[in-house]
Amino acid sequence: MSARTRRLALLAAALLMAVPACDSGDGGGDGMVNGRSPFTGAEADAGPVLAVKVDNVGPARPQTGVDQADIVYVEQVEAGLSRIMAVFSARLPSSVGPVRSARETDLELLRQFGKPALAYSGVQARLQPAIDDAPLYPVPLGRAPGAYYRSDDRVPPHNLYVRPADALRAAPDADGPRDIGFRFGAAPAGGRETREQRVRYPAAEFSFTWSAERKRWLVSMDGDPAVTTTGQRLAPATVVVQYVDIESSRFRDRLGSVSPFTETTGSGTALVLRDGRSYPARWERPDAEDGTEFTTEDGARLRFATGQVWVVYAAR
Repeated sequence: MSARTRRLALLAAALLMAVPACDSGDGGGDGMVNGRSPFTGAEADAGPVLAVKVDNVGPARPQTGVDQADIVYVEQVEAGLSRIMAVFSARLPSSVGPVRSARETDLELLRQFGKPALAYSGVQARLQPAIDDAPLYPVPLGRAPGAYYRSDDRVPPHNLYVRPADALRAAPDADGPRDIGFRFGAAPAGGRETREQRVRYPAAEFSFTWSAERKRWLVSMDGDPAVTTTGQRLAPATVVVQYVDIESSRFRDRLGSVSPFTETTGSGTALVLRDGRSYPARWERPDAEDGTEFTTEDGARLRFATGQVWVVYAAR
């Protein structure tokens, strides 16, 4: 059985994980550790998990609600462009967007969250059976029309937004937060002082610039500061540049461009940015139901800074 066939076959199964998200403490059934989120390490309520696919081309910016996400994943899509998947649990903004379509990569990535809700604008017909079989609650426009609205100040398809609270009403049994492998705490020894780190895709670029004043990494996209529609600069506490295999999938967009598949299971290298320093790391995710563990060069768990985490998938 090929690796791709195995991935699709496993999409119909979910494995519940109830291990603590920190190295100490008792997480209980909701994945929280002493009242702290396993996604950010910050004090939080254990709200249901909602992932939203967010457009990230020029006409889609500035975006709405991304600054409120617990985790932001960045993946490569057709034509070398990028797309965002924002994961919410602790806080729900009034709206998020612009919302765009789901990809095969999302299904494998989301399995570590148990059975979350996924908001997206649509999906090509050949991928629909895999979404129907995946361990998640799909809440696209067609299934939760009352949760979506069109903005008058954008042109389609960059003008669709979702109200997270309304989307979750269409997925009342969505799982709460659980351990996905992140650890939070004091920075490891060593590392390299880093003012800026760039990540390039064939047709997109991200840069993360350390702000000592804010103690955050200021995000820029394609050379411009990344802000929200309310003027908030996107500024995570931790950035993970995770080096992965990005291969062609069997799917294409409506223009005929091949959809890349980002392999988020397995193992490899990463670069973790926190507190103005960068740390070489190893990552390991044995199977799709597992979270991703990040370790230092000596094999110790690498702890993130408390706050929003960005994971940027870059080609090895």
